[in-house]
Amino acid sequence: MTRQHDDVTTSVTSRFPTNSRLPAPEIRPLPEAPTSTWRIIGPGVIAAGVGLASGEFILFPYIASQVGLVFVWAALIGLATQYFLNMEIERYTLATGETALTGFSRFWRHWGLVFAVLTLLANLWPGWATSSATLVTYLWGGSVTWISVGMLVAIGLILTLAPVVYVALERAEMVKVAAVLVLLVVGAVVAITADAWADVPTIVTQASIPIDPLGLAFLMGALAFAGAGGGQNLVQSNWIRDKGFGMGKYVPRIKSPVTGKPEAAPSTGFIFEPTDEHMARWRAWWRFANREQLFTFVLITFISILFTSLLAYSTVYGRDDLPNNIGFLEIEGQVLKDTVGAWFGTLFWLIGALALFAAALGIVDYTARLVADVLKTAYVKQAKESTLYFGIVWVLVLVGCGIVLSGFAQPLILLVISACVGGLMMFIYSGLLILLNRKVLPGPIRIRAGRTAVLGWSVALFGILSVLTIIEQVRKLFGD
Repeated sequence: MTRQHDDVTTSVTSRFPTNSRLPAPEIRPLPEAPTSTWRIIGPGVIAAGVGLASGEFILFPYIASQVGLVFVWAALIGLATQYFLNMEIERYTLATGETALTGFSRFWRHWGLVFAVLTLLANLWPGWATSSATLVTYLWGGSVTWISVGMLVAIGLILTLAPVVYVALERAEMVKVAAVLVLLVVGAVVAITADAWADVPTIVTQASIPIDPLGLAFLMGALAFAGAGGGQNLVQSNWIRDKGFGMGKYVPRIKSPVTGKPEAAPSTGFIFEPTDEHMARWRAWWRFANREQLFTFVLITFISILFTSLLAYSTVYGRDDLPNNIGFLEIEGQVLKDTVGAWFGTLFWLIGALALFAAALGIVDYTARLVADVLKTAYVKQAKESTLYFGIVWVLVLVGCGIVLSGFAQPLILLVISACVGGLMMFIYSGLLILLNRKVLPGPIRIRAGRTAVLGWSVALFGILSVLTIIEQVRKLFGD
């Protein structure tokens, strides 16, 4: 009996590439799944909350203000693609408790470092904080630069002083999502015109890719940031692990070095034997995780993109005085004040500023999580992940302050840079996810043909967009 058990254990762990830094995972039982989806609501809301920012309040509304509703279809394509990406990232973590980046590092030690560097390149530019600060100046005046610096320092303090970082982040993003949904419901009743509602079918009937007026880099940024994008998708692993999904229950949470008690989280994970009992639990976890992503991340994000685009289309489409920067939101707010009432224009700017600040909070969090996980897994195993996390948070805050104080305060440009880097990342890790979930996980839980095809589509989509964007930027740099 013991020998048979050892043979089963060996067969389950033998597919995992190992090295001196990443030994085979430990065999443990898969925890029971919750009986209600409500008990695991959280990671998808955080993903939606962090994502309800550049794409929803800036990029897609700006596109609607310039060309109408003809590109809204791309948001649904981007969200559908990201839904399957997120679920394959979650599949690996549900099954092992390891992040997808740790899984990638089993093939090559430095894959995690590659994504950490790309995530830092995308998120060092504090475009979300400067965008939030810009909206604050529409409300009360002041300096975008110094408001941005204050916001960045506040983000560092919030993430440092929260006893359990995930809990604080989840609560902040839930408040934000609720506020945005209130804005959308009120706006749908009092601000979106009958003509705009009548033009909703043009999203499909006149669907197009308006490259000439906007440029491919901008459109790629909107598609890549329709919801999450870039490193935010990868950090789904960390968020569901902190929520206690699947085998992630065995991994300690990140806690504050000031108000909590940081623990040295293991750098490698666990795996369960595919017994009948465990497979029944796995199917329950997989069903719950899919529902949680679909009804929070996908649904909330698409509704938000649709309504903010309709709001911009109703108010500022067709005007020839719109600036090609975030200033179009100032004009949109003024129009809302004139047509609906001063209260609604103020509410629009206030919730927009809150949404972008909460997004900046989430972006600093997920960047620090991702980099800290990579460093602990492959380079400094003896360090506490919590300590690494908080060090990186303050590096991001201080570098962001330096960038803003140096004068790089044009939000739209910064967001496009971030989005293009994010698109390149998605091209690379879409392919790695196919390899990881087909070659490493035990047969009963590995990715099937249908979802493999979707990831193949993701590789092609973001690969082609990345190449075309690079070509476009080279032409602009050196001339046609």
